[in-house]
Amino acid sequence: MIIIDINNLKPPDGEAAQFQGFEHEAKVSFFVVQGPHGTGPDRHRHPYEETFVVLEGEIEFIVAGETHMLGGGNIAVAPANTWHEFKNRSDKQSLMVNIHPVEKMITEWA
Repeated sequence: MIIIDINNLKPPDGEAAQFQGFEHEAKVSFFVVQGPHGTGPDRHRHPYEETFVVLEGEIEFIVAGETHMLGGGNIAVAPANTWHEFKNRSDKQSLMVNIHPVEKMITEWA
């Protein structure tokens, strides 16, 4: 068993902990995203689907040009090769896990 402290996966100036599966003998990768109001990545896409598990906060997703607001307790899936972005729109810090079904994440930025 491999045990990892999430805090050790966070960059010094970032809000998202990044788990790249290939670095930990796992076949899945993910981000644990915590951030204040207004934070989140700009438009990007992946050659595979991305699954978002919103645990806390209100997240605005723009997927394929459509806007959706999701709160804690919701799950969303962005299809493969689909442009998407998201931002925390709540007044408090958000918490979300973004799952990539691959050993190594691939991102194309707009």
